[in-house]
Amino acid sequence: MTQEKSIGIVAGVGPFAGLDLLGKLLEETAVSKDQDHLPIYSLSQPNEILDRTEYLLGFVDKNPGYAMATQLQKLAAMGAKVAGIPCNTAHAPTIFNVIKAELQKADCDINLLHMIQEVGRFLHENYPEIQTIGVLSTTGTYRAQIYPQVLEPLGFMVVVPDETMQVDLIHPAIYDPDYGIKANGGATETAVSHLLTGAQTLKSQGAQAIILGCTEIPLAIQTNEVDGMIAIDPTRILARALIRESNSAKLQGGKVAK
Repeated sequence: MTQEKSIGIVAGVGPFAGLDLLGKLLEETAVSKDQDHLPIYSLSQPNEILDRTEYLLGFVDKNPGYAMATQLQKLAAMGAKVAGIPCNTAHAPTIFNVIKAELQKADCDINLLHMIQEVGRFLHENYPEIQTIGVLSTTGTYRAQIYPQVLEPLGFMVVVPDETMQVDLIHPAIYDPDYGIKANGGATETAVSHLLTGAQTLKSQGAQAIILGCTEIPLAIQTNEVDGMIAIDPTRILARALIRESNSAKLQGGKVAK
């Protein structure tokens, strides 16, 4: 009998994204009854983690990686053996490297998956015919070039909105205090309109697939395709990767983009 590894989720980055990851973990697990589901520890303490984009843009001084590393140690103490952070921006090297260093310093051997690398692996294994991939994301992810750093060495061309569209439409679709996804926990007409405008622009740049590169975006765009492009949901990919590392026998079959 396979020994299952308990899963840990840093669920407060942001809270709705953490909830979305938990739901997708359940959806992607092959079960026939309650008891078949994997053991999961979900820790949502958003008040302790500074905003990742604000740190990357220089608006806050303290690296949020330290708080996330502390929460991962809490998850490990609960029993989690493999973990994921449902936040694309948290995987910027200046943040993620701090997390890894702090875990190593604390001798915490939890297996922390790298969501962006998992997306690269998924695309490389399932869509090798795709040449150009568009990315919609926070401005932190955008400026840190997180996806190009992972995808371009795999042979993919990455296209993104121009700076004006990124700042005026895409980032506010996520962060605006009135219509943004973070504030509303899902789609608003304005947020969806901004994101679809961005997607259409990326298609005009040759994108064949589009990465919903902020974990709030899949809360607003829940279709398998966007304007004829394959929609790639990093949260679902992370969920499947966590199941693979916990007990691969319970991973639902087939490739899943959304």
